Amino acid sequence: MQPLRTHKGIVAPIGRANIDTDAIIPKQFLKRIERSGFGQFLFYDWRFHEDGSKIEDFILANEPYASATVLVAGPNFGCGSSREHAPWALLDYGFRVIISASYADIFFNNCFNNGILPVVLPAETVDRLIKAAEDQPGMTLEVNLEEEVVIEENGTRHSFTVDPYRKMRLLNGLDDIGLTLQHEGAITSYEGSNPYVSQIS
Repeated sequence: MQPLRTHKGIVAPIGRANIDTDAIIPKQFLKRIERSGFGQFLFYDWRFHEDGSKIEDFILANEPYASATVLVAGPNFGCGSSREHAPWALLDYGFRVIISASYADIFFNNCFNNGILPVVLPAETVDRLIKAAEDQPGMTLEVNLEEEVVIEENGTRHSFTVDPYRKMRLLNGLDDIGLTLQHEGAITSYEGSNPYVSQIS
């Protein structure tokens, strides 16, 4: 998992409320067994017609929004099913930060587990950022996880809070496997000293 300390990127505004995981990654694309390759299917039913042609009026259809790495979305983002494919698709597309007023709990947790920072800001602030990004294509935001602040191009700062444990994991790029491997020496030592483990190996 790639560490995330600071991130600056173009903003894609999607102001709809209650965007569920089936909209983020439709169920017909869940057959892949690896975590990569889902980005091409992100918001598929909103991005493409049945014949595969682009839906031109969707925000990600054209530049500069198509190159966005910061998503600012309506409240209750990631609701619906608990599929972890939703953050996989967002990350594979290129999003490292999501900003919303609220998230579904399981999706929120899955973001941290997969290297995405879900920032919670007041609803009125999120609405203003969405409007600004719609009016100013190519608008960027800087997100500093170490200082827990979102910085607009004009210097306006918006503070947010992150659980210290989750913050530590993102700053160091540690998923569950990475956390376990921090104790690799102790694990190896135990395996070498335990006759039952030695016999199995």
